[in-house]
Amino acid sequence: MSSVTSTIGTPTATLSQRSDNSDQSSNNTRWIGRIVIYGLLVIFAILYLMPLFVMLVTSFKTMDEIQSGNMLALPEAPTFDPWIKAWGETCVGLTCAGIKGYFWNSIKMVVPAVAISTIMGALNGYILTKWRFPGHTLVFGLMLFACFIPFQSVLLPMATILGSLGRFGMTLQNATGFSFGFGNPTINLVFVHVVYGLGFTTLFFRNFYEAFPTELVRAAQVDGASFFQIFRRIMLPNSLPIIVVTVIYQFTNIWNDFLFASAYAGTGDAMPMTVALNNVVNTSTGVVEYNVNMAAAMIAAVPTLIVYILAGRYFVRGLMAGAVKG
Repeated sequence: MSSVTSTIGTPTATLSQRSDNSDQSSNNTRWIGRIVIYGLLVIFAILYLMPLFVMLVTSFKTMDEIQSGNMLALPEAPTFDPWIKAWGETCVGLTCAGIKGYFWNSIKMVVPAVAISTIMGALNGYILTKWRFPGHTLVFGLMLFACFIPFQSVLLPMATILGSLGRFGMTLQNATGFSFGFGNPTINLVFVHVVYGLGFTTLFFRNFYEAFPTELVRAAQVDGASFFQIFRRIMLPNSLPIIVVTVIYQFTNIWNDFLFASAYAGTGDAMPMTVALNNVVNTSTGVVEYNVNMAAAMIAAVPTLIVYILAGRYFVRGLMAGAVKG
């Protein structure tokens, strides 16, 4: 009886042992895969963040330490003097008043451009999904096509349009004493970025509103709500995820833009931060102050870093909320 029992029990034990070995092998493979993936992520993160690290540590070093030390070494005697000089004393072309004025020029350009392009994109997306009209597909296709037009191809046509607006502003100035902003470099840049970014913002909101329940809009219409009441009280309060995506996208693109800024406001006191930073680096009055240049570059990067730190986690969430099948 005991021999029979041992004979019957042997296959079961063997199967159990094989199952345990299979599970252990699977766990080992899973851990190896994780180690490889996270190892590669760490390596790429180090390579990606290395320039930022060099900029940051260099901006806190003295020139003597920069010229005699390792650029990857931490500063031996950290100093904020390069930051102070970059903000209020460094030379931008022929003017040695720092970059603070140009920083505020960028703020005055970016905030209205982002706000206007976001609101107009939301309106377009709302109309193209909930108030469809004959030919709405063609209109959306043309706006989507605008997303693929490169910057360089619109420089000359846009310069012609801005020149016409400038002449119109001079006519108004002579007739009424006010130009109403026509021909102002900052307003020109706001206009350019709103027009160029409208295709992207419309695409974001159109995809987001495509998945929004149409029944809510129909119910509001039955209750007598108007076009703008529905937009203001129903659509916008439920659009926070895609608004965050649009603001991050537009803010980053407009703040970091150099081509439009140098073409339409590249000289004088109205130029934005990116052009001023280029002039700081190219201005030579003797010894090149790498610490001041790095500090100026960090100041220029701070707004976008703050935006991504505060709202970056909502970026992917907003994009996924706007994903539509079919």
